[in-house]
Amino acid sequence: MILTVTLNPLLERRLIFNRINFENENRNGKRELKAGGKGINVSRQLTYLNTDNFAFTFLGGSNGKVLKDVLNSEGIKFSSVRTKEETREAFIAVDESKKKVSTFFGLNSRITALEAEEFKNKLEKMIENCEIVVFAGSSPSEETSSIIPYGIELANKYDKISICDTYGVHLVNCIESSPTILHNNIPEIEKSLNISLKEEKDKLEFLDYLHSKNIKQSFLTDGERNTYASNFEYHYKVENPVIEIYDSTGSGDCFVAGVAYSWHHNLTFEECLLNASSLGICNAKRYEVCNVRLAEAEEVRLLLKITSTGKKMKTIDVTPQ
Repeated sequence: MILTVTLNPLLERRLIFNRINFENENRNGKRELKAGGKGINVSRQLTYLNTDNFAFTFLGGSNGKVLKDVLNSEGIKFSSVRTKEETREAFIAVDESKKKVSTFFGLNSRITALEAEEFKNKLEKMIENCEIVVFAGSSPSEETSSIIPYGIELANKYDKISICDTYGVHLVNCIESSPTILHNNIPEIEKSLNISLKEEKDKLEFLDYLHSKNIKQSFLTDGERNTYASNFEYHYKVENPVIEIYDSTGSGDCFVAGVAYSWHHNLTFEECLLNASSLGICNAKRYEVCNVRLAEAEEVRLLLKITSTGKKMKTIDVTPQ
């Protein structure tokens, strides 16, 4: 079973119009309520890949109650720690004719120290009973910034696979805790760590740095630009095909779901790269978030080009003679 951890869940209130005119009133929009937050998005995508998973998050207030109903309606299995503060929300306007999505985020929830401690206590039991744990998304407050590093250390203690996809000031501590796998969007890394990864050389050196922290696999994505990845000390580049982007929200979460799916099924590193990249690309072609079918992703796999950079991995022929 794959456990996903979301510290900063989101209730999305969507209004979908055939056409939006920002200078006049817009009426008769179709209303939808959706569950958001990076780890929850990963759980949704894993569900579409028919992979057993369980989401763990914070929920509070009337927004939290609505979000529970949405999660149940989507068939996402979950557990939560109740908070005094309202779960955050976002208002999303979709213009179908222009394929444009405008998102307006509310304030993050303020989590108390007691709520964060309760989350940690429950997290340990959940990690003991899972195969892979995915930590995805931002930390909403200072009180929650220690949870992901703590969870990574628990995963190492219980010999579980941990996948980390977070950003912000706590990213340094997450890296120091040595997750098995790390995924990050390059602009988020640059902002979180105050570094520059503009050149290919910078990216490869950063992958080496992550490997020095005992991170087994790392993935650096940058929208439609090339993806850089490492499998231990071996580096790879993925050249993505040119596509028409509708909304890239959740593409990184689809990528992470592809990594978790591949580890769950004991696939090779190249298969993992193909799965993760193709899921992320398919997601960017729609406004719905993290609901890509495997058959759709398989069509995109053929358009991807993977090359090794730097040190080459030796292939040994073990065919019986």
